Amino acid sequence: MIYLALSVLISSLLFVVFKLFDVFKINTIHAIVINYAIALSLGLLNSEATITVPDIPQQSWFFGAICLGFLFITVFNVMGITAQKNGLSVASVAGKMSVVIPVVVGMFLYNESIGFVKVIGIILALIAVYLSSAKSDTSPVKFKNLLFPLLLFLGSGSIDTLLKYVETNYVAAEAVPFFLATIFGCAFIFGSFFVIIQLLDKKFKFHWMSIIGGIALGIPNYYSMEFLLKALQTEGLESSSVFTINNVSVVILTTVFALLFFKEKLIKKNWIGIGLAIISILLVVSA
Repeated sequence: MIYLALSVLISSLLFVVFKLFDVFKINTIHAIVINYAIALSLGLLNSEATITVPDIPQQSWFFGAICLGFLFITVFNVMGITAQKNGLSVASVAGKMSVVIPVVVGMFLYNESIGFVKVIGIILALIAVYLSSAKSDTSPVKFKNLLFPLLLFLGSGSIDTLLKYVETNYVAAEAVPFFLATIFGCAFIFGSFFVIIQLLDKKFKFHWMSIIGGIALGIPNYYSMEFLLKALQTEGLESSSVFTINNVSVVILTTVFALLFFKEKLIKKNWIGIGLAIISILLVVSA
């Protein structure tokens, strides 16, 4: 249970770091690329597996790691934009409501049961993302305010689904750090392409604060994933329970951080959205 608690705390801090990027005017994409170099290094240092770098392409989880690497760099960038443009609470709700996606996939992939309560939970999750993105209690949510939360919702759900599938079917417990290192390495390579494009377009302006931001993001990013995978491998804890406790707790803790440290103003619709988010997760995984 300690791994799950640590994952919740560190995952919540990731949203705070992204918000601080906006405060200190740190280039998000540059910091994200550096973050993956830091996470890659931590994965290699913590690995106890006998796998060597030339052996990586022969691993059964290699293709999954490539796909996850692409999703990581893309969704991480969307998370940063969402936290900065929409606020911490919106970003956490949109990201953590995505638990409904692996649940829905599980119904078809693993023949898991589907019932009325679970369907209601899925519908409430979508409503929660909509309401948490609202900027006014009287006017409807504009598409530009909903775009990044929706992309974060879909992207985070895809990561949870693929990560669980690959971890369950192909990754041994002792290979987790090396598996994560490979994912982060792939994300670093994909992120470097973005930087190269900026260089070619002569739009690249690097600042030393991006290094600080990358370190501040990379350390919690790596350990949030390692602790989550270790929690998923804990005997007696079902994956649905792990994702539920993790996601609900992150939504609550991130909202507390937003209110205490960044003085974010939540309107009535936002509070309703956060409440529905918590209820929907509990419904989906308890059904």
